[in-house]
Amino acid sequence: MADEGFTHPRLAAIYDVLDPDRSDLDAYVRMVEEFGARQVLDVGCGTGVFALLLAGRGVEVVGVDPALASLDVARGKPGSERVRWIHGDASELPPVQVDLVTMTANVAQQIVEADAWRDTLRGACAALRPGGRLVFETRDPVRRAWEEWNREASYAATEVPGVGVVESWVEVTRVDGQLATFRWTYVFASDGQTLTSDSTLRFREREEVEAELGRRGFVVEDVRDAPDRPGKELVFVARRP
Repeated sequence: MADEGFTHPRLAAIYDVLDPDRSDLDAYVRMVEEFGARQVLDVGCGTGVFALLLAGRGVEVVGVDPALASLDVARGKPGSERVRWIHGDASELPPVQVDLVTMTANVAQQIVEADAWRDTLRGACAALRPGGRLVFETRDPVRRAWEEWNREASYAATEVPGVGVVESWVEVTRVDGQLATFRWTYVFASDGQTLTSDSTLRFREREEVEAELGRRGFVVEDVRDAPDRPGKELVFVARRP
C-alpha cells in the first residue's frame, strides 16, 4: 500500500512543489546512458518526474505505481502521452520487455514486507531482457538517517501556486529493528486543513540485499555511492544473465 502522501489527491497534487530538488535523478540518467538503455521500466514512478525526463530524451518508458492519485498527476503533465502508465506494482505487470528497471529515491525501502520485496525483484527480473539491469538505491543503515528526521530540521512553509502556503514537517514515530516509521504533517493555510502521511522504510544491510538479488536470478555487478548523498546510500546495479 502506498502512503497517504502519494494516494491522497490533495497531497499528490503538491508533492513536486514540496520536493523540487530532484538532482538525485541525475545519476540514474547517466546510468541510462551508460548502459545504452532504450526501454526503461520505472517502478514506483510516482508523479512521473523521472519517467517524463527520460521520455523527453527519446527513451521508451513504462511507469508503474500503486498510487492512483500520483499517476493522475503524472498523466496531467506535458509529454505524458509518451509514457505508458500502469496502475499497480512490479509483482503483477502486463507483458513488458525492457533494458533497464529503475527504483529511484525511497521506492526500494518502502517495500517493507519480505514477500512483497521478493515479488518485486522477481517481477523486475521477468521484465528485463537477458543482459538488462536493475538499478536502485537504499540508505546505508550504518548512517542511521532517521535520527535526522525531526520537525526542527524539516519544517518548511511553502507557497504553492494556486493553493497557498502549506506548512510541512516530519517526525519519527517508531524505530523497530530495520523499520523506521515517520509521519509527515501538512497544514493548508487557505482553509486550515491538516493532513498527515505515515511512512515506513526498511533499512536492509548490503549483504542481505545482495543475497536476495542472487536468489531472484540477478548477478550483482556493482554497488555504488550515491552522488547526491555521498557515503550515505548504496546504489545497486544488478544484471539479468
